[in-house]
Amino acid sequence: MTDPVLGMIMLGSFIFVILLGFPVAFTLTAMGLGFGYLGLGPRVFDLLVQRTYAVMANDVLISVPLFIFMGYVIERANILDRLFRALQMASGGLPGSLAIATLATCALFATATGIVGAVVTLMGLLAFPAMLRAGYDPKLAAGVTCAGGCLGILIPPSIMLILYGATAGESVVRLYAAAFLPGVGLAFLYMLYVLILATVKPGMAPRLPPEERTTPVAQILLALVTSFVPLAVLIGMVLGAILFGLATPSEAAAMGAAGSVLLALLYRSLTFTKLKESVFLTARTTAMVCWLFIGAYIFTSVFGWLGGHHVVEEAVKALDLSPMMFLLMAQIIIFLLGWPLEWTEIVLIFVPIFLPLLGTFEIDPILFGVIVALNLQTSFLTPPVAMAAYYLKGVAPPHVKLSEIFLGCLPFVGIVVFAMAMLYIFPEIATWLPSYLYDNVGGPGQELTVPDGGFSVDEEPALPAFN
Repeated sequence: MTDPVLGMIMLGSFIFVILLGFPVAFTLTAMGLGFGYLGLGPRVFDLLVQRTYAVMANDVLISVPLFIFMGYVIERANILDRLFRALQMASGGLPGSLAIATLATCALFATATGIVGAVVTLMGLLAFPAMLRAGYDPKLAAGVTCAGGCLGILIPPSIMLILYGATAGESVVRLYAAAFLPGVGLAFLYMLYVLILATVKPGMAPRLPPEERTTPVAQILLALVTSFVPLAVLIGMVLGAILFGLATPSEAAAMGAAGSVLLALLYRSLTFTKLKESVFLTARTTAMVCWLFIGAYIFTSVFGWLGGHHVVEEAVKALDLSPMMFLLMAQIIIFLLGWPLEWTEIVLIFVPIFLPLLGTFEIDPILFGVIVALNLQTSFLTPPVAMAAYYLKGVAPPHVKLSEIFLGCLPFVGIVVFAMAMLYIFPEIATWLPSYLYDNVGGPGQELTVPDGGFSVDEEPALPAFN
């Protein structure tokens, strides 16, 4: 049996074992070591040590626990509750005001944390029952909650973009700049859909009673100043420091984590118990990400050494595709993988298979990463995995069926596909901002180069050096 055949068997076996429900991180490590020993011999154990060191020494990943901690502190400080109430009052006169307030809250909270499960669960407890009590169609309310909660995958500071940057060896700063307009644009498209639907079919999203639409302007301003403004200032400082080159993502994440604690103290909602829970959840989530990264490093390195990447590359080249056709093929594959797999496996295992082909088709890796992040919105909204739907079902009233939640998500999946089509037709939506900030001489920002922590599969293992 040749090494490339062994590599393809390895890939197929991984998909099969994952579908059986085995833990992803340890499955990756075990299969990498097992097939690596068959193809490479004892050298694979050196690879295990060196790739583990590479993950632990990767400066890019320092920002992951800091952003996660920032999100958990804000979540437990009841800031989201205040923000939703304020935006609900501010949008009271619009059709579908509760749904629009939900989406606006999700979009803003997504910039504070990339934790999809936390946002969907919180909005499922806060906004979803409010929409049901107001007479909203359960499918629409469910779709709004799930789709809004998934915006954290795309809107900076996205954990997914950090992992993609570390995997591809690309600048996280440029990725954040490239994802900003598509992320905000997707949230705007969601709101526009709700506004049109509530106007055309008011029975699906009834207006609030007159007494709830006539809140005094002074009261609305006070609510916004005490809820929206503090969080917006914190987020603006964190993202501004990153985008304008004032701080690295890790430094900005540290500033955001400290700011979230200060904000919780100002709201008098930070207790020792909440702080302990935030630290515990941060440690647990970070450990999961690190083990996934270690397993993915080993798996993809062995897969490449066995020649699996070359088999895929030659097969794609034989199809004689244009760059646009390759992009469409790659995104269709990622979309289909999103049905049985979570986004972490897709980003860390399958996206690296496409990365060596980007140079062949002259595709910007930054643009590709943004398109992947946009595409991965669908992995949370389409069954059978559809984690956003399951998060919502876990906190929804018993009479709301899982099938209704799935049906409510489908229109938003269509909006994501439309947004991807717009990005294909007008790639400047993603490329303009990083080009303006970092490619212009004397521009407002200075690009911060991320150490090349990407998966290297064509060279002998060596201890990587990081700046």
